[in-house]
Amino acid sequence: MNHKSKVLLRIVGALALAVAAVVVFLPAAQAAPGTVTTNVNVRSGPGTNYAVVDVVRAGTQVDVQRCQGSWCYIAKAGPDGWVSASYLTAGGRPVNPNQPGLSFGFTIGGPNGSVSIGIGQPNPPRPPRPPIIQPPAFYPEVCFFDRTRMRGDSFCLQAGDANRDLRNWVDRISSIDNPEGLEVQVCSEVNFRNCRVYTTSASSLGDFDDYIASIRVR
Repeated sequence: MNHKSKVLLRIVGALALAVAAVVVFLPAAQAAPGTVTTNVNVRSGPGTNYAVVDVVRAGTQVDVQRCQGSWCYIAKAGPDGWVSASYLTAGGRPVNPNQPGLSFGFTIGGPNGSVSIGIGQPNPPRPPRPPIIQPPAFYPEVCFFDRTRMRGDSFCLQAGDANRDLRNWVDRISSIDNPEGLEVQVCSEVNFRNCRVYTTSASSLGDFDDYIASIRVR
């Protein structure tokens, strides 16, 4: 074999290795189906410090397009956005909120799972990247549910909000989600009479279950 042939073989071998490396490390870009397990806020970014852009109802089928940390970006009817992976299932199975991408097949290689990409097969189209949005000012909120353990219909209030007469929500509240530890005053009568204060979340309200007529958040 002459010198030119040896050089050509080395070049071909190097190109083959480069192509193989590209195939192995291509990122998974195909959206995966998921199901929302409870009513949950859809946010403009991956965290509670981002603005709420929508509320998605329990049982809604969504397309999970990517995951970052413990949050996943979902596409659905209405505004798309980010939700906590704790409120999603993949194929009917719970999602690990610490590594949600593994449940939806977004991680290649590693000890917990892998994705095979066949050589010569066309790459799936990439989903559109979500717009980069600067985080807004942080506004903590408290959410109130009509069933215990933060289930069922809900509504949310921010620090400084007050409602002296809940009207169609009178005597319906059964649990409180208060992740930021705000001071929440719940009262069994309108105009803030006969009240109790919560500074944490409460999966049930004891003798105040279905017995609240006015609320104040500080």
